[in-house]
Amino acid sequence: MDPGTSEQDEEKKKYVSVCVGREEDIRKSERMTAVVHDREVVIFYNKGEYHAMDIRCYHSGGPLHLGEIEDFNGLSCIVCPWHKYKITLATGEGLYQSINPKDPSAKPKWCSKGVKQRIHTVTVHNGNIYVTLSKDPFKCDSDYYATGEFKVIQSSS
Repeated sequence: MDPGTSEQDEEKKKYVSVCVGREEDIRKSERMTAVVHDREVVIFYNKGEYHAMDIRCYHSGGPLHLGEIEDFNGLSCIVCPWHKYKITLATGEGLYQSINPKDPSAKPKWCSKGVKQRIHTVTVHNGNIYVTLSKDPFKCDSDYYATGEFKVIQSSS
């Protein structure tokens, strides 16, 4: 840390928007990866909307940028390529199918495990895509894989 910079200033810097690319590039590829203040994120373009989340799956650190986007129960989800965990793009909730084993005629229904994957804010300005890291104070399962040895993108710094 710079001797003239306080811890509070360093903390504020984490929440400054970072330009990660151009709108036309992500619209073609429908996804991109970036390092935002030393945190790896994946940005998706799906159904005309942008979504950003931690790049590693909350369950076991799978590479979400390699997963497929599918709809479950009307919600767009990224499906982790390792164990097929389903994570909503909009909220970061983990989804699973539930059934009542005591009811032989019961049909499986989609349920939420709650927010498991940290979601970040995406904004567009003059054709540039910006990501702002989440300020949500709660501990998210994906936080475990967002640092240290689990990093997949090499930072230029």
